[in-house]
Amino acid sequence: MVLIIVWLALFLDFTLLTVVVPIIPSFLYNQHIAEMNNSVALKQPKALPPTAFPDIPYSTDGQFTTENTTRTEGFEWRNTTEAPIVGLKTTAASVDCSKNDSFLSDENVRVGLLLASKAIVQLLVNPLVGPLTNRLGYHIPMFIGFVILFTSTIMYAFVNTYTLLFIARALQGVGSSCSTVSGLGMLANQYTDDKERGKYMGIALGGVALGVTIGAPFGSVMYHFAGKSSPFLILAALVLFDGVLQLYILQPTKIVTESQKGSSLLELLRDPYILVAVGSLCFSNMAIAILDQALPIWMLKTMCVPQLYLGLAFLPSTVSYLLCMNLFGIVAHKLGRWLCSLIGMVLLAISLFTVPLATNDYYLILPMCGTGISIGMIDASMIPIMGYLVDIRHVSVYGSIYAISDVALCLGFAIGPSIGGAIVKAIGFPWLMFIIGVMNIAYAPLCAFLKNPPAKEEKMAILSQDNAVNANLYTAESDIQDFPMTEARKE
Repeated sequence: MVLIIVWLALFLDFTLLTVVVPIIPSFLYNQHIAEMNNSVALKQPKALPPTAFPDIPYSTDGQFTTENTTRTEGFEWRNTTEAPIVGLKTTAASVDCSKNDSFLSDENVRVGLLLASKAIVQLLVNPLVGPLTNRLGYHIPMFIGFVILFTSTIMYAFVNTYTLLFIARALQGVGSSCSTVSGLGMLANQYTDDKERGKYMGIALGGVALGVTIGAPFGSVMYHFAGKSSPFLILAALVLFDGVLQLYILQPTKIVTESQKGSSLLELLRDPYILVAVGSLCFSNMAIAILDQALPIWMLKTMCVPQLYLGLAFLPSTVSYLLCMNLFGIVAHKLGRWLCSLIGMVLLAISLFTVPLATNDYYLILPMCGTGISIGMIDASMIPIMGYLVDIRHVSVYGSIYAISDVALCLGFAIGPSIGGAIVKAIGFPWLMFIIGVMNIAYAPLCAFLKNPPAKEEKMAILSQDNAVNANLYTAESDIQDFPMTEARKE
């Protein structure tokens, strides 16, 4: 049941993370258009009553036109009604795209800062949550995360200004930090065998994958057909259900401290092998964070797609991510987690290079599938390996190490959207994809250092003792099972 609770908490957190991706740019854009229309309506001069000029019909190329002339202060307005000309058609989409390029460029920065606010706050809170789990256990911080996440979801549903949306996004970062660090630490503490831990971590991270998979398309469809509040109210109901499960199963009222004191954050951050894993998570997720922020606006500028398609564009990426997270949770242990991560970073770079080549939304399918597969390979490899590094090189207490892994993810999601909007405005979306791709290719070879990380001598001694105890227990059990058979032969 603990696995189910962690899976559900991660699923809801990452669904809320991505459900806003297609909604926020479109919502702010529609607000901007409404404000422009209101300002134009207010600036129009007030018309005086019409003069006594009669309406004179006349014919132009076989079409009747009527003119109604109205005099105003200093102006003469003509209201002309003409029969429609067959074959002449105006498209609002093309007009909108051509007239609002400057706003969309500025919106890149605003949307980027809003999306990054969650990761920045989470980045600041994670170092506090890790040690907190060592003192209080994992259950109480996880329940605190539920309360904050529920509050944030309700705010998303009912606020309509940029400032309040920014606050809701930042508040989500606090709840996400509590839920993610506590959930992953709880799983690592329960499943101590490396192979078993990788398997169940892959299942739990499948909740992340599914949340990312359905978040953007779900938000896009619900926003298009039922309005802004509808997806958030549905998510709020599911978050409430998760909170009831936590109360019933985890009973987060008891303080359960760790039996041994874990390594400090600074000690873990001085470990070069942990830093390699942190860098892999950071650079790869930075690419996805930039895509989340910049791709919808780039599609609005270059393809003029309806708002419904802004979320559906992420569907190939998220579906492939969901499949790979579950697959590589098991396969990465056999192939080598370092190798899966290295291949994933190279594949991610190639996918980013091809995204700007798409001329319509259908051509985005293959590059987006590549990004999903690569991120699935990296996350399924690096998150379990961080628990393994603590086991062989530090004290086996997992709150701080998964606070660091969450910091790595948050760094990517904070730095990416923060600088991505400014870079797009300065040199364009294609160059941004090229820069992020080159960064991932340049970092990928460092994953080879994780092939055989050395264990510390004292940890090797402890592991040898554990193996000896397990061998003695196994031998004793075998002797007990063989003893009755020996007696039976003597008789």
